[in-house]
Amino acid sequence: MNFSNPWLFLLLIPLLVQFILELYPNFKKDIFPYAKQNIKDINYKNINFRNQKTVRYLILFGIFCLILSTAGPQFGAKVKKVERQGVDLVIAFDTSISMNASDVKPSRIEKAKYEIGKLIQKLKGDRVSIIVFAGTSHLYLPLTTDYEAALLFLSAIDTEMIPNQGTSISSAMELAIATVKKDQNNYKVMLLVTDGEDHEGNAINLAKKAYEAGVEIHTIGVGSKIGSLIPMKQKQNDDIEYKRDKNGKLINSILNIKMLEDIALAGGGRFFHFSNEGDNYSDLNNAIDAMEKRQINSHEYSQFEERFQPLAFISFLFFFIAFSLPTRKL
Repeated sequence: MNFSNPWLFLLLIPLLVQFILELYPNFKKDIFPYAKQNIKDINYKNINFRNQKTVRYLILFGIFCLILSTAGPQFGAKVKKVERQGVDLVIAFDTSISMNASDVKPSRIEKAKYEIGKLIQKLKGDRVSIIVFAGTSHLYLPLTTDYEAALLFLSAIDTEMIPNQGTSISSAMELAIATVKKDQNNYKVMLLVTDGEDHEGNAINLAKKAYEAGVEIHTIGVGSKIGSLIPMKQKQNDDIEYKRDKNGKLINSILNIKMLEDIALAGGGRFFHFSNEGDNYSDLNNAIDAMEKRQINSHEYSQFEERFQPLAFISFLFFFIAFSLPTRKL
C-alpha cells in the first residue's frame, strides 16, 4: 500500500482535535454559556441532540474518508521483472574539417549526423556513447540509454568543436576501447564514422587488438570516390575559400574506402557507405539488430493502481446521510 500525497495526512490533526472535543458530554450544552435558563430551554426544546450528535460524527467520518481519498491510496502492487538486452554501441564521429566537403549532400558531416540520428531512433535497449575526434579525440557522451539526450548531443556536433585539426582515427579507437572495456559482460560495438583520412596510420593494428579484446568495429565511410574540395569559412567576412596544400594547390578530399574496409576486416565488422542514395542507416541498423545480444541488466518494479474511488464514495455517503438526517424534533 502506498499514498501519492502523504502530506495531506497533516489535515488529520485538526480533525482529531475536533473528534476529542466531541467526546466531552457537556460540550453541546454550553453553546450559550451566559444565556438565562429560560432562553436555553426555548432554544433546546426543539433540538434532537441525539441526531445532532450523530450528524457531527457522520461529518467527521466523511471528512476522514475524504482526506484518505485525496491522499491517493494505491493498492494492488504488481511486481514485474524486466530484462533488457542489447549491446554497448560507441560511435566515433570524425569532426575534422574535411567532413565539410559537399560530395555528399548537404555535406559529409550533416549527412552522417542525419543517418546516425535515424539509427539512434531505431535502437532498442542498446547503450550508446559518442566520441568526437579530429587531431585529438574526446568522450562527448558517456554510455547511456537516454536516446533523446544522444540525439541532442549529436545535433550539436560540428567541425569547429575541436581546435586541433587533423584525423586521428587511432586515438578515437583507443578511447572507444577504453570506454567499453570496463564492462566485460556486454557485447561491445564501435561505429567509426569518417571519410577515411588517417594521419597516424596505426588504425588497422588497433582494430585487431580491439577485436581480440571483444570490441567489434564497423566502419562508415562518408564521401565519394570522386571527392570534393574542402570549404573553409573566413572569420573576417564569412566568405568561403577552399583548403590548399603547402604549395597553394586546392586539396580534393576523397573517401578512402580501402583503408576503411581493412579496418572493418581487422575489427571483425563490416564497411558501410553513406552516400546520396537512399536511407543508408537501414543496412547498419539491420546489422546491429542481427547481432547476438546479451542481457545488460534486469530489475523489478512495482506498479500501483489508484484506489481513491471507494473512499471517495464512502465519504459521499457519510455526507449524504448527515445532511439528510433531521436535527429538530418532529
